[in-house]
Amino acid sequence: MSDVIVERVGALGRLRLDRPKALNALTHGMVLEIDAALNQFSADPGLAAVLLTGEGERGLCAGGDLRSLYDNPGTVFAEAFWRDEYRLDARIAAYEKPFVAVMDGITMGGGVGLAGHAAHRVVTERSRVAMPETGIGYLPDVGGTWLLPRAPGELGTYLGLTGAAVGAADAIPCGFADAMVPTRALPDLIDALSALRPNAGHAGVRDVIARLARDPGPAPLAAHRAVIDRCFAFDSVDEILSALAADGADFAAATRKTLLTKAPSSLVLTLRLLRLGRAAPNLEACLEREFHASLAVLAEGDFREGIRAAVIDKDKTPRWNPASLDAVDPAPIARWLETRAEPVFPGSRTGPA
Repeated sequence: MSDVIVERVGALGRLRLDRPKALNALTHGMVLEIDAALNQFSADPGLAAVLLTGEGERGLCAGGDLRSLYDNPGTVFAEAFWRDEYRLDARIAAYEKPFVAVMDGITMGGGVGLAGHAAHRVVTERSRVAMPETGIGYLPDVGGTWLLPRAPGELGTYLGLTGAAVGAADAIPCGFADAMVPTRALPDLIDALSALRPNAGHAGVRDVIARLARDPGPAPLAAHRAVIDRCFAFDSVDEILSALAADGADFAAATRKTLLTKAPSSLVLTLRLLRLGRAAPNLEACLEREFHASLAVLAEGDFREGIRAAVIDKDKTPRWNPASLDAVDPAPIARWLETRAEPVFPGSRTGPA
């Protein structure tokens, strides 16, 4: 049975992630199926656009299939999976037909990789968008270190380090999405897209979305923007924690408490990647750097332990090594930024490490 439903509806090529019991968690096989479907859609002159959605009521995609990574020790399986996944993310970003992604419900990690780089990104009142990887000893990959640094001020640093989930009102100004369409209007969105002329282009798709879009309301993070910009402006996690401790606001105290539950090494690595991503020349450069860092943390970091605690044993009590920030050795972190395998994008310029 396929985990991706591929179909043509009028002038619309549809991709429907179909693992609802697993919150449509992305497997390597699904990556390959989506890529093959994009080949098919690309060759069809009658298609006006491509639409990505998730089956079930809970979300588009909760992320990559962590169990498959845990069940395949070493890095051989992960290297093949991530190489194809990251190439797919980059392909979606540059896809020749208008690519529309609907982030209804939970959209995290690998789901953001599929949807966050699309040309037209739709959220709903049910959307919960996040890059929660520091909580499992990992890093915000799938181009997260490209998207997050481009959020206003230090919002991306805050989201990348804390893993906080945001709704539509924050996802749009943070650069994860472009418009909010109510869930009840999604059937109308599909119908209107399928009725487009094949040559409608991006303008035609934008017009459809604009007709159905609604104001998502005030952004909750806006109330904390001054604290976030001030406290997350530093280039070391220790300084960020100190700034939060000195701030005195309830939000700062709660944020500091959250950070202290994350994998210390992942926090240090993630902050470094976010700062490098800010100066990156393109998405591919960030994906390339994330690829090699991902292989490193799987082999040497806390990633397997994070998966164990969250997915395998589900005890929610990961044993981070080291257990505290003051014990993190910067030398291994620096090595995690080095090339570990054949490049994902030959000739990609990642910039300074």
